[in-house]
Amino acid sequence: MVKLYLCLALGLGALPAAHAQGPGLWGARAAALGQIGSVLADDGWAGASNAAALGQLNRPTVGVGAENRYLLPTLNTASLVMAVPIGYRNNAAPAAPVAGVTAAVAGADAPRYGTLGFTAQRFGGQLYSEQRLGLGYGYQLGTVRVGARVEVLQTSIQALGSHRTVAASLGGQADIIPRKLTFGATLYNFNQARLAEYQDERLPTVLRAGLAWRPAEKMLLLVETEKDVEQDADFKAGLEYLPLPALALRAGLSTLTSQLTGGVGLRTGAFRIDYAAGWHETLGLSQQLSAAYVWAKPSRP
Repeated sequence: MVKLYLCLALGLGALPAAHAQGPGLWGARAAALGQIGSVLADDGWAGASNAAALGQLNRPTVGVGAENRYLLPTLNTASLVMAVPIGYRNNAAPAAPVAGVTAAVAGADAPRYGTLGFTAQRFGGQLYSEQRLGLGYGYQLGTVRVGARVEVLQTSIQALGSHRTVAASLGGQADIIPRKLTFGATLYNFNQARLAEYQDERLPTVLRAGLAWRPAEKMLLLVETEKDVEQDADFKAGLEYLPLPALALRAGLSTLTSQLTGGVGLRTGAFRIDYAAGWHETLGLSQQLSAAYVWAKPSRP
């Protein structure tokens, strides 16, 4: 019955998005870079896509975002992310040494006890909607970051009510060449959460794996593959260029969804503002705007 109503919603134009019940996408930066999420770092939105990225966030962060897909009012998404470091390293408790890697690269400034991440998101309209609440944790040890996340997903269908389920995810990132080459991977819904008893319908289990290469200080190249166990693989690529320290220009593509993406990012003081646009050859334009505030790091004792 649930699948029947989802097909009806799809036919009405309420659910043309490819991954409405998948791991989701967090932040306009990822959206502009071909919807890549496994290898991004340095902000709270990256920690929502891969909990391992939380491990290096050493300052409290809060962010809000809004997305519209294909210019349809029923396909709006509102998001909230928060990252809270737990303790700070000091001179009396340095990071664990890593052979051949300086302390600055090996995570000496990473939170001593890791970082917690909180997320909330709402997608859809009256006919169909999704609400997500997530809790993640990331920790950095040397050049490796690991993380885990649990997410409560509630789906609501008009005239059928709502249903809740819990999906668990794992993530990891490793600096193969510090500050040059990073590998990242996530496994979403490894517990195969059940969405409905009808035909044993379950949330998709999705594996993402990617590489981030920085050939120059102002340029970042990214590639990623995403595989839903019941769908074809999606290959993605993204490019980020910083002509100015406060300005980022981005472009990307996704093969499975046939989308070209692009966007810009601005940094002004403690604020981070990102905009992304994506063009689907059949469905048209999608847009996303996200903003974050990063608190100053408290002084060490």
